[in-house]
Amino acid sequence: MLQNLHVKNLALIDEADVEFGEGLNILSGETGAGKSIIIGSINIALGEKAPKDILRKNAEFALIELTFEIKNKDTIKHLKSLGVEIGDDNLVVISKKIKLNRTVSRINGETVSASKIQEISSFLIDIHGQHEHQSLLNKKKHLQILDEFAKRRITGIKEELSEAFLSYRKLIVERQNANMNSEERNRELSFLEFEVNEIEEANLKENEDEELEEKYRFFSNGKKIIEKLNSVREITNGEIDGVAELLDKAMYDIQFVVNYDEKIQNLTNELSEIESLVNDFNYELSNYISELDFDEHEFYELDSRLNLINTLKAKYGRTISDILESYEEKKKRIQVLQEYDEYINQLEKNINKEKEKLDKLCMELSSIRKEASVELVDKIKAALLDLNFLDVKFEMNFGRTKDYTSDGFDDVEFLISTNPGEPVRPLQDVASGGELSRIMLAIKTIMAQDDDIETLIFDEIDTGISGRTAQMVSEKMDLLSQLHQIICITHLPQIAAMANHHYLIEKSIETDSEKNEMTVSRIHSLNYDQSVKELARMIGGVEITEKVIESAREMKGLAKDKKKSR
Repeated sequence: MLQNLHVKNLALIDEADVEFGEGLNILSGETGAGKSIIIGSINIALGEKAPKDILRKNAEFALIELTFEIKNKDTIKHLKSLGVEIGDDNLVVISKKIKLNRTVSRINGETVSASKIQEISSFLIDIHGQHEHQSLLNKKKHLQILDEFAKRRITGIKEELSEAFLSYRKLIVERQNANMNSEERNRELSFLEFEVNEIEEANLKENEDEELEEKYRFFSNGKKIIEKLNSVREITNGEIDGVAELLDKAMYDIQFVVNYDEKIQNLTNELSEIESLVNDFNYELSNYISELDFDEHEFYELDSRLNLINTLKAKYGRTISDILESYEEKKKRIQVLQEYDEYINQLEKNINKEKEKLDKLCMELSSIRKEASVELVDKIKAALLDLNFLDVKFEMNFGRTKDYTSDGFDDVEFLISTNPGEPVRPLQDVASGGELSRIMLAIKTIMAQDDDIETLIFDEIDTGISGRTAQMVSEKMDLLSQLHQIICITHLPQIAAMANHHYLIEKSIETDSEKNEMTVSRIHSLNYDQSVKELARMIGGVEITEKVIESAREMKGLAKDKKKSR
């Protein structure tokens, strides 16, 4: 679950530190107080792009830090498989530091990419945004919901189907690109044969270019090499003032001294070794120079060979390996063009074979989906009745797409009727905003029953509802919080009354150390009396009378009784 949220220098928040608890966590406050910033900060930390103006005025950076305590063993296993280091405390800390020119994301102190954060967070938290229920107006969402509901039954076959679809599409594209008349074939064949012959005549060898380039560098600097080596020989073995001549003179002088003082015999021996080394060096150097041969003809052939290789590289690839690979591909293409009719016939057979396989997998997947849809529809209908749909019909219609897709050929759509005697119709033709919110809540509740994700966030799930419906939504939220940690932003007192933990977000004008006024959003954890007072504000608006306070206490008490009875 999300244990802690720390935010600094983000929009209206100078610094906030929130400890969330188990069960139902409610966030409430006046419109514009900054509730959306709290959820927005969580989204940003989990990989969403930060808006340009998100930094608080005059701040050098913003920081968001989320601390999750992982209780589910399967989730820990998944996270470890993704490379997340988790200690004995089972904590995962996700942080994001935002500067003007860059952002840095970390997981348990290790810098990671935004895509990695998103992948990991999908196991930790599910966020239902303010307008997510609008996605139900898109039929593609209906198939996603069904597949999510049936994922344990369809994961294997969907992976197999996806691979089959890619193979099928590859063959279709190959067939489309293969359409050409005899004149086009002959023209391409002639060109390919010329290219193959050009590469064959070059008789290339792997890494040949590297050896030739090394030789070329040596040859192209041949004159300088000779000059420098002769200079070295003159210094070490010159007839006048050469190192060898000077050493010979030194040996003569030191031998004279040895006759009078045997103590320097060791120095004499060392000087003799040096003289011997210099003589050996001069001998080897002279041999090396005598063997040097800068043949102009050989240099010309070397230069020509390198020019040929570089010309082929410009045409067929950056390396000799690339050229040889291109050569093999061209030979295969020549064979295809020479046996074109046979190639087309085989291609058609392969397409039909792959199509049969794909069709079989699509049929199997569709059959599983239809079976799962019966169960899903029944559960959604029951959940909708719990959410004050008095007389509701809910169905899922199965059609077929025009062509195969990586998800099969099912084209599914939710259908609903909320009035007795009226036929079921698509959601976009019937459902209001409030009804869509409740439908989405019903779906989330059903999905959560088998979901390992520990934390669910609902940002104003109560759009367009009130009265008895609001009470039933609050009970559904409370029921959901028995299985998951719920963090919910709401304007409805019925939902807020169910809170296990209640937080108030307020906006105020404060003065800094330089007496500049600034707008600040703050979040506070409320005790019982403070929660009652906030409920009273939500019930009564501007004027909070003693009767409104009493109504808030009663609402809180009824919620407590409902929890106990459950």
